[in-house]
Amino acid sequence: MARLSRRAGFWYDRRQAVPSDASGLSNWDEANVIDPRLSRLHQALNRKADAVQREFGAVGDQLQALGRQLVNTRKGDTGPLLAEQAALRERQMALAAEINVWRDRARAALRQRDEAWLLAFLDELEAAGDPDVTAAAAATREMLAHPELAALEGREATQASSPAGRLLQRARSEPALRGDDPAARQREAVEFANRPGLAQNDEALAELEAALDDPDPAVSDQAALALIQAHRFRALRLGELEPAHASVRRLAQLKHRAAIPVLVEILESPRTGYVPGQGGPVEGNNRRSRLVALASLVEWRTPAAQAAIRARLFDRDPQMAAAADRALALFPGDWR
Repeated sequence: MARLSRRAGFWYDRRQAVPSDASGLSNWDEANVIDPRLSRLHQALNRKADAVQREFGAVGDQLQALGRQLVNTRKGDTGPLLAEQAALRERQMALAAEINVWRDRARAALRQRDEAWLLAFLDELEAAGDPDVTAAAAATREMLAHPELAALEGREATQASSPAGRLLQRARSEPALRGDDPAARQREAVEFANRPGLAQNDEALAELEAALDDPDPAVSDQAALALIQAHRFRALRLGELEPAHASVRRLAQLKHRAAIPVLVEILESPRTGYVPGQGGPVEGNNRRSRLVALASLVEWRTPAAQAAIRARLFDRDPQMAAAADRALALFPGDWR
């Protein structure tokens, strides 16, 4: 049996020498100049691989729970549990191999040789029986028969309405942004928010908000990460404290772990700015925003959140110190 290993969120067969998420593509592929006839098919194949990988993770969780159960079971009563464990391990190995198959098919869609090869490839995919992939294969056949449809598909694929749209489009198709490890998506989110004017572009943020409900998990995660970074920019750098406070409130609503370090940063960053006054803008501070960040970190109750709140016991603002003391008193002990 081949020995399987894990790298960057994907499983691969050591005999292949190339992990499943390594593209191994030519410079043409790396530039993401995908044949428009195959773009939809490539996305469907990646979605299928992602779905199998999530199932793989669920089986892994079951194995962990079963292992804990075995530890607490008398030796003479472990027979059924051991049988279940063996079946789950066998299922996990089968899923690992299936992930590789679908990743290989996604790469193959970018390396089509000629139309005859492509038609045979579509036959293979339709025989696999996955409804989403079968529908994408049928759409590809239609574009092969009607080149004008392929031209329209190409225009739609290359004309995203905004930088946010282009970022989400990349999350649908680029293997580097579709893995379990969110590091690549996080880098793209930081780069997106740091581009001049984007963090203050309400239309771009609205597009990211809409993508939070996208059924593709890579797209929804990329949208969430980009939103978090854009609101971080607003919360920490806007001179007007009202819109900055609105961004802090939105960060508190986003139940995504990537928001935790941003909320910690806001909590640790007292600053002044301008708030509306009767005669015009007057100077104020961001205490309200820091209190919102503190309350949200209490909801998370992670070690990092607890450490940040403990540090506020010595805050120069007595109201912040009192709020930190109350939070720690309400939830004593180590947060995990």
